[in-house]
Amino acid sequence: MYPVSLIPVPLLFNPLKHHLRYIREFIGYNIERNNHAAAKDLKHLGGSVMDVYSGVLAPDKICEEILSFLKTKKLIKRNSFIIWSGKEINSFKTIPLSDGSKWILKYYDHEQRYVHCFPARLSPHTFRIKANTLKSAILYQIYIGKDFITEEDLNTARAIAGLSPVKDIFDAEAITEMIEIIRE
Repeated sequence: MYPVSLIPVPLLFNPLKHHLRYIREFIGYNIERNNHAAAKDLKHLGGSVMDVYSGVLAPDKICEEILSFLKTKKLIKRNSFIIWSGKEINSFKTIPLSDGSKWILKYYDHEQRYVHCFPARLSPHTFRIKANTLKSAILYQIYIGKDFITEEDLNTARAIAGLSPVKDIFDAEAITEMIEIIRE
C-alpha cells in the first residue's frame, strides 16, 4: 500500500478518496491485519461526491507527472501557482496525464500542501460516486466480505461508520455495484 505520507510536497492528494487501486490495497491491508480502526480513516472521505481514478497510473506516478508539469511550467512555487490557478473557491486548472486522464489542480490554503489535485469529472479512467456509498462498500469488504450481499450486512457495515441504514433500493444497488467494482 502506498503510504499517504509519501505524497510529495506541495501536493495534497488523497488516494483513499481518488484512486481505485489504492482503495483495494487499503481494504486488503485492513483485512490482513484485522484492523478495526479503518472506519476512522474513512472520515477523510467527506460526505459529498467524488471522482475515483481507475486507470493504470499508481499514486506515485500521478504525483510525479503533476510535479513534472508544475516544474516545467515554473508553477512549483506557491505564488506562481496561485497566479496560474487562481485563489477563488471556483478557480482551478485541468491538466492531462500520460494515460489521457484529466486532473484538477486547485489552490489549497496550506503552508506546505497548496496544490490540491484530484481526477476531473468525466475524465477518462474515472467514475463518480457518493462518499457514503464508497465508505459503505469499503467497510463491507473489510468487516463482512461475504460474496452474497444482504441488506442486513450492508447496514451492519454502514453502522460502523455511523451511517443510517439503507432504506432505498437504489442506495443498496449503488453500494453493491461499488463492492463489485472493488472486487474486480
